[in-house]
Amino acid sequence: MTIANQPDQKNQPARNVTELIEEIELLTAEIQELYCSDAIPWCIGYSGGKDSTATLQLVWNAIASLPIEKRTKTIYVITTDTLVENPVVSAWVRKSLEQMKVAAKEQKIPIDPRLLPPSVKDTFWVSIIGKGYPAPRHRFRWCTERLKIAPSNRFVRDVVRTEGEVILVLGTRKAESTRRAASMKKHRVGVLQDRLSSDSIAPSSLLYNSSSLPNALIYSPIQDWRTDEVWLYLMQWQNPWGYSNKDLFTMYRGATADNECPLVVDTSTPSCGDSRFGCWVCTMVSKDKSMEAMIQNDEEKEWMQPLLNIRNDLDVQDDRDKRDFRRIWGEVQLFERNHNGELSVEPIPGPYTKYWREHWLRRVLEAQTQVRRTAPENMRDITLITTEELSEIRRIWLEEKHEFDDSLPRIYAEVTGESFIDIRPGADYSLLGSDEWNVLEEICDGDAMHLELMAKLLDTERQFRKMARRVGIYDALEKCFKSSSRSQNEAIKNAHFKRDLKDAVVKGDVDKVKQLTLGDVADEENEKPMSWGSIKFNKKD
Repeated sequence: MTIANQPDQKNQPARNVTELIEEIELLTAEIQELYCSDAIPWCIGYSGGKDSTATLQLVWNAIASLPIEKRTKTIYVITTDTLVENPVVSAWVRKSLEQMKVAAKEQKIPIDPRLLPPSVKDTFWVSIIGKGYPAPRHRFRWCTERLKIAPSNRFVRDVVRTEGEVILVLGTRKAESTRRAASMKKHRVGVLQDRLSSDSIAPSSLLYNSSSLPNALIYSPIQDWRTDEVWLYLMQWQNPWGYSNKDLFTMYRGATADNECPLVVDTSTPSCGDSRFGCWVCTMVSKDKSMEAMIQNDEEKEWMQPLLNIRNDLDVQDDRDKRDFRRIWGEVQLFERNHNGELSVEPIPGPYTKYWREHWLRRVLEAQTQVRRTAPENMRDITLITTEELSEIRRIWLEEKHEFDDSLPRIYAEVTGESFIDIRPGADYSLLGSDEWNVLEEICDGDAMHLELMAKLLDTERQFRKMARRVGIYDALEKCFKSSSRSQNEAIKNAHFKRDLKDAVVKGDVDKVKQLTLGDVADEENEKPMSWGSIKFNKKD
C-alpha cells in the first residue's frame, strides 16, 4: 500500500508548493487504496473551516480520480448545526452543503451531505430559557455534549448499526493542541490495519480508534500538516464542489485564533471556546473576538450587535441573583465557598428563575425581530430561536414547571406583533390559565413560595384528572410539598441541619447527634403547628 510520508510536525520544515504536490500525490493514492480496500462506509466531519475543508477537498479529488465503477461506497459529509452558530459562518456552511449536493450529482461522486441538529429538548435555548440552565461554564460545560457530540455520535452509531463499522475522516491536526496529539497517539490502531492492505505495509498512524464510538476508526490525512500548509493547499488547489476558498480565507483574515470549530466526537477535541468561529452565545471564553472583529471591521455586519449584546449579558460570573436557591429538582444543596479567603457554606445556585427565563426569551425574540429588519437581504430570514424550540419551552413551563399563566404566547405577541402558533396538537387547551394565575397571585399576596406550591398542587391535580387510574398522584403531590412548602430561609436552614447531622454521624459524635435531634424535637413541642392558612390569616401586631 502506498503511504504518505508524514514526519513529526516539530521537526518538519515548511514545504514549498513542489514538496506539497508530492505529499498530496502520496495522500491521494493512500486515500484511494483505503477507500477501495473494503466496504466500510466513510463519514467526513465538515465544519466549514480550513482544516475540514482541506480534508474534504483531498478526499473529493482522490475519489474523483477513480473510475466511476470503483466509486461504490457512500461518503457521508456530516456537519453539526448547534442552531446558535455564528450566523455568517452558519450561512456559509449551509450554502456549501447545498453546493456539494449539486456538484456531487453532476460529477457522479458518492457524497451525501448531512446537516445534524441537536434534539429539540437539548438545544441551547430550550436548556437556558425552558429548563433554566445557567450559561455554560468550565465547571458546568453542558453545551458541548448536547449540541455537538450527541448529534454526530447519534448519526455515526446509526451507520454502525446498519453497516457494522464506520471510518470517520476528520481534519484534526496534532498542531491543534498537545492534548489532541496525545489522544491521537494513544488510540492508534495496530493489527487492525492489516486488513486495509494486501501487502500489510500500513503505518501505525493511518487509523486510530475512536475513544467514544465502538466500531469506529478515525482517519486524519492532514494530522501532521502545518497551518501554513493547509492555507497553501486551499489557495493553490481549486475547490472541487465550486465553493470559494478565497472567501473562506477572507472570513479568517484578521482573527487571532488558528482553529475553526471542528466536528466534535469526544471531549478531547478542542471546543468552540478555543477556536476561531464558534457559537455566538459562547460563554466559555471571556470575549467573542471573532464577532467583535466582524462588527468592528465591516459596517455590513453591524446588524449582529444585538447578538453580541445578548452574549455579553449572559456572560456574568456571579449570576446567583438570577437563579433559584434550589437545584433544578427542588432540593437545597450546600457547598463550601471561598470568597476572598473567607469560607462560608452556601446553597448551590439552581436554574434561572421564572422572571429571568422570561427575560431571556424576550431578549432573543427582540434580537431576532431587529435583525430581520436590519440585516442584509440574504440574511433577513435568520432564525435565532425556532418554532419547535418555542413549543418545547412552552411545554416545559406548563407541564414541568407548572407555570400555567402561559406567558410565552403573550411575550411572543408583545415582541413580534404576531400570534404564536404552537405546533403541538391541543397545546392551547387548558383548564388553568392566566386568569386563575392572577387570582392565585392575589390570594398569596406576594408570598412567592406559597404561590409556587399552590400552582404546583393545582396543576398536578389537573394533569391527573383525565387518567383512568390516578396511580402516582400522591407521590407527585408529596414531591410538590418537599420542594415548595418551606420558605427560602426555612429550606436553607433545613439543609444546614441535614448537613450538620450527617457530619456528626460520620464523625461518631453522639452528643452532637443528640443535640441536633432531641433539640429539634423540643423546638417542635414548644412551637404551635402552623399551616398555610394560619400563616396567611393570623393577626399581625
